[in-house]
Amino acid sequence: MHSAWKRIQLALVALIAGIFLTAAAWAHHGWGWASDQQVELTGEITAVRLGNPHGEVTIAVNGENWMVEVGQPWRNQRAGLTPQLLSKGQVITAHGHRSAKKGQRLMKAERLVIDGKSFNLYPDRES
Repeated sequence: MHSAWKRIQLALVALIAGIFLTAAAWAHHGWGWASDQQVELTGEITAVRLGNPHGEVTIAVNGENWMVEVGQPWRNQRAGLTPQLLSKGQVITAHGHRSAKKGQRLMKAERLVIDGKSFNLYPDRES
């Protein structure tokens, strides 16, 4: 009986932890963590990580590094973005929403402009 009770307690702890971790991940990967204010950043890409759950490019803006979330691979492809366009050394302008957390240099891009061409990651989203 004692070991059965311990297993039930362990299962409940795991369930509760899973709920909280899922909620935290969901909040970050949605739009809830971002401010409502539209911002624009222009800088040179210094680092790139493309893939799931979304791509990330680091850009140098006025001496500060900003992490810009771009789309999932299918979203980037649908917008016309290629890995070559999102490569180190490329200058981009990102339009989107910065983190609501004060001082955090993180932005979720809705649209990118590269070499004068616009790539809309979220065409169904109102700007």
